Amino acid sequence: MIKFLLKGLLRDKSRSRVPILIVGLGVMLSVFLHAYITGIMGDSIEMNAKMTLGHVKVVTKAYSENISQMPTDLALTGTTKLTEELKQKFPEVTWVERIQFGGLIDVPDQNGETRSQGPAMGMGVDLLSGESAEIERLNIGKSLVRGRMPEKPLEILLSDQFSKNLGVNPGDEITLMGSTMNGSMSYQNFTVAGTLSFGVKILDKGTMIADINDVRVALDMDDAASEINGYLSVGYYDKDDASAIKEKFQKEYQNTENNEYAPVLLTMKDQGLMGQMVDIAEAMGAIITMVFMLAMALVLWNAGLLGSIRRYGEFGVRLAMGEEKMHVFRTLIYESVMIGIAGSIVGTVFGLFFAWLMQEYGLNISDAMKSSSVMMPSVIRARITPVDFYIGFLPGIVSTVIGSALAGIGIYKRKTSQLFKELEA
Repeated sequence: MIKFLLKGLLRDKSRSRVPILIVGLGVMLSVFLHAYITGIMGDSIEMNAKMTLGHVKVVTKAYSENISQMPTDLALTGTTKLTEELKQKFPEVTWVERIQFGGLIDVPDQNGETRSQGPAMGMGVDLLSGESAEIERLNIGKSLVRGRMPEKPLEILLSDQFSKNLGVNPGDEITLMGSTMNGSMSYQNFTVAGTLSFGVKILDKGTMIADINDVRVALDMDDAASEINGYLSVGYYDKDDASAIKEKFQKEYQNTENNEYAPVLLTMKDQGLMGQMVDIAEAMGAIITMVFMLAMALVLWNAGLLGSIRRYGEFGVRLAMGEEKMHVFRTLIYESVMIGIAGSIVGTVFGLFFAWLMQEYGLNISDAMKSSSVMMPSVIRARITPVDFYIGFLPGIVSTVIGSALAGIGIYKRKTSQLFKELEA
């Protein structure tokens, strides 16, 4: 029976060509959009992780409750020992110490008087040791616009837009005015080594990046850090792995209830609105599949109705010869499954091809991101995952079957009296 139906579809192109094209187009869009959404959402999540959040983050209990304020007085102490412990207990995670801080940048004139000032969002990272991947992780090298990378202590990087607003060029000296870990005022002179452009308004508005040891000196944070960020070895955020690490951490460091300076671990989902963003990213695949399934079912329903009308004579002859209505209906479903499989294969191949092009070459949206306050990459790329190789088959086959089933209901409405009239005509 299957072989008979397959020959019928191959010989009668009008029964298969249009449905296969419709299914193929829908599946291609499903696969491409799933890879596209996975890429853009994943890149946005990873950019937030690399810049600020980490896949997991260790902070003090008190700091976690006021994390948006970046309170340096609630920072971790004894971080050298703590980081070594984390590396031993969680070898699958890359741990890096960072200091997040705020301050005021003061630019002096030739007489030492204030020429301009501006608030800065500062970040202390490992720039000079040569043993850290922070420069690559933060994409600092590719973001450099003017000047050079810091090569010695007390050299910093400013966002290019911020430096232009202050009237500062590479080689100029600035003064950072902030608050130390102990609550006193701090004044530290730095030399601007270079300027950066991240393509994101929130970062380009007023970012300052310095070596973490210089920030420790400036803010009186000897062997201390605001946070210790952890990055999973798989290279991207995985909520299951992160949750497992958090559960293990809580068992290792249990005495935190009455100690506000005890270390606690936060996953990315525990920080701000990132939990919602991660959930949305995971749900997009299902949403896209359902939308295209419904859309293709409606289109294929209409196509099936037209095909059934054209094949009324065929159905009439088969029923007049004694074939059961259920058998006719069943063969129609079998045909739709074959068409769905063929269309899904074609659509998946083309969908993966276009997704690969987007993944390799990307789409530069830096011009559109100039006024954006959302932290997301300026070049959006798709990301092909194993799911993309089969996600199109669900809407492709199910929608075809649904469309044929709805159209095939007309078979049960045929009456014997009509069959003789059709056969006489």
